[in-house]
Order: sequence, then C-alpha cells, then structure tokens
Amino acid sequence: MPYDALIIGGGPAGLTAALYLGRARKRVLVCDAGPARNAAAHEVHGFTTRDGIPPAEFRRAAWADLEPYGVTRREARVHAIERVREGGFRARLEGGETVEARRILLALGVVDVLRDLPGYAELWGESIFICPYCHGFEVRDQAWGLVAQGEHMVEHALFFRGWSRDLVVFLDGAPAPPPAVAERLERAGIRVEPRPLRALHGAAGKLEAVELADGTRIPRDVLFVRPTQRQTPLVESLGLALNEHGYVQVNELFETSVPGIHAAGDLTTMMQGAILAAADGARAANALNRAITLEDAER
Repeated sequence: MPYDALIIGGGPAGLTAALYLGRARKRVLVCDAGPARNAAAHEVHGFTTRDGIPPAEFRRAAWADLEPYGVTRREARVHAIERVREGGFRARLEGGETVEARRILLALGVVDVLRDLPGYAELWGESIFICPYCHGFEVRDQAWGLVAQGEHMVEHALFFRGWSRDLVVFLDGAPAPPPAVAERLERAGIRVEPRPLRALHGAAGKLEAVELADGTRIPRDVLFVRPTQRQTPLVESLGLALNEHGYVQVNELFETSVPGIHAAGDLTTMMQGAILAAADGARAANALNRAITLEDAER
C-alpha cells in the first residue's frame, strides 16, 4: 500500500508538513539523511518557543511531536523518483529500497556554494553568516562586513545598521554603486571597500581580518554574505521549472511544474529561515491533504 505522502527532507518545512499530515490521518514517510543545511549553526533563532535551540535538539523535539501520529522515518537519501501511474510515484532510496507514494513533497533545501577563499570554509557558520535575523543579535555592535556584489546588496547595508553601526561593505571587485547610493551610504557612515578579497584571517572560528588583493587587512569580527545557491542533485534530476533566481516554481498549492510533486521551504524562495520554512511546510501540507482527501471522496 503506497504512502499518501513522501516528504523528502527533515528540516523545519518537512517536519512541520509531516505533523500536519499526520494529524490529518495520512500515511506519511519522511526521508532524511546527511548533514542538515544549518548544521554549521549553533542555534536556531526567530522561532517562537524554540529561540536559541540547537538544530539537532530542534529535530529531536520535532520527531517527539510526531510520535503519536504514526509518521514513518527513513534515514536514507532518495536517489530517484519516477511516476508509476496517474498521481503516483516510486522513489528509489539508497541501499536499493523502493517506496511508493501518491504525492511527493520536496523539502530538502538548497546547497550553499562556499567560496574558494582561504579561511572561508573554516569560518562558515562561526563568523560568516547569511541572515541578520538569525545571527545578528548575538554579534550586535561588533565590527561587521557585508560582501555586496550588486547594487541591491549595497543598499541592503543600510538595513544592517539596525544591528551594528560599524559596517564595511566589500564590493569584492564589483562595480561601484551609483553616486546616489554611494552618497546614502556615506551619510550613514558606512564605508565602501571596492578592492577584491584575497583571504580571511581568524582562529578557532573567530574572524579577525579581511585581507584584500593588495595585502591590506581590515579588522572585522563577522562577515555577512549571500552565497551562490543551487538545487540538490535530486531536484535537478526532476526537470522542475525554476524561476529567474534558480528556485523551484510553485503555485498557490505549492505544486511544482510536475503534477503531484510539491515543494516547500528554502528551495522555493530567497526568503529563507526556519520559521518561514515551517510556515511553508504547513501550507503545503494543507494543500496535499485537501488534494488527497478530495481524490478519495470521488473514488
């Protein structure tokens, strides 16, 4: 007997969707394997009642919540998905196991592509962050750097002043901002550094300085970046339609361009965060539950 829903990914989006579908009395399988996308982070922030919780503890608590609802868990990667009949899918898991499900929910996030810059990987998640809502409060009023390749990111620096007034915008060789934008930054006391980056220096996860191409070192405590992101190999293999930014396109029912395959969380949007992904998971689960229940009613 096939599962009603196969959820791929055990982060906030997938676990919240599993909770909603389990409470709706659907047969649910969650497949999750490998390190979580936020594995480098020490704490989850901005999630009501869970602010400051370590990611691993968040997942343990979520699975405890799921126990009464009969949700099945597999610690296994999904290597391939194929349609086996109208409205049904077969998924091949690592180890050769296959499972069938009426609907698929992709909730496995995106891949952050780390820069090939000396010191970058060692500082990722320790002193290099993406989201000020997630990490800004803990490093408030410290010496911040923002790697801003693009005019919209330069203007974003003004927003960062809510957490720190000591801010340097690193263009990393990108074109200088238009005069009007540069004037706004200057009035706000934000320094713009046009030279390319050569290395990051620090110890024990603590950033100490950003080294420029000519050897100049600018002392900084933390660095905020927007890394290049790509879809996981499984998502790429499905041939789903992507938007202009490379995220999976979904409709109001969180359904992708392939009928029966839904997606929620970070793989669908640049607006990323644990509580945002969880909200997407809840809305996607509602759409899946309605679709499955109505299909059953019409049989």
